[in-house]
Amino acid sequence: MELKLLSFPPVVIPAAALIYGLIHSLTASTGFKHLMYRLLGDWLKKYYRLLYSVISMLALLPVITLPILIPDEQLYTIPAPWVYLTGLVQIASIGLLAYSVIQTGALQFIGVPQALGQKTKEELNTGGLYQVVRHPLYTFSLLFLWLTPVMTRNLALLYGAFTVYILIGAIFEERKLLRTFGQDYAEYRRKTPFIIPYLV
Repeated sequence: MELKLLSFPPVVIPAAALIYGLIHSLTASTGFKHLMYRLLGDWLKKYYRLLYSVISMLALLPVITLPILIPDEQLYTIPAPWVYLTGLVQIASIGLLAYSVIQTGALQFIGVPQALGQKTKEELNTGGLYQVVRHPLYTFSLLFLWLTPVMTRNLALLYGAFTVYILIGAIFEERKLLRTFGQDYAEYRRKTPFIIPYLV
């Protein structure tokens, strides 16, 4: 069965990604959460993180499907033998990304313990990969995306939008962490690179 392509202009791809990013950031904000608690009740507090995680993943599906559904053109292909090296880096990025999530506390990151009524405490993580960069999740996500062996116009537009969102999101996350952990985070930020290792 042949896939029917949509007659949308390619600009729809970054627009959809950035709209997703705005909604994702808004629903993660403290102000929005408190508004939802007031509207729907305190019962939502224990389930908010889990609902946020599930809805975020589901909402991302149509965004990442757009590059397949809109007519595309190839920009470049990484030639051999370099493609083997970039492939290895991509595989390593997946492993390090998974390790970053585990270091963050994978279940707590998704919201499972909170939904089960277990008390959780937000702690400043400065060990493991967090000694190398402050945002390893973003570092390895970007590495994996931009080392795609066959780059098309649609993928470049999607990855470009995600990169902008990640960088802006990281800046806002830094402000939140500074408010939460104060001088401890300020000291950690002073000596640990942002996203690129060894670049303070």
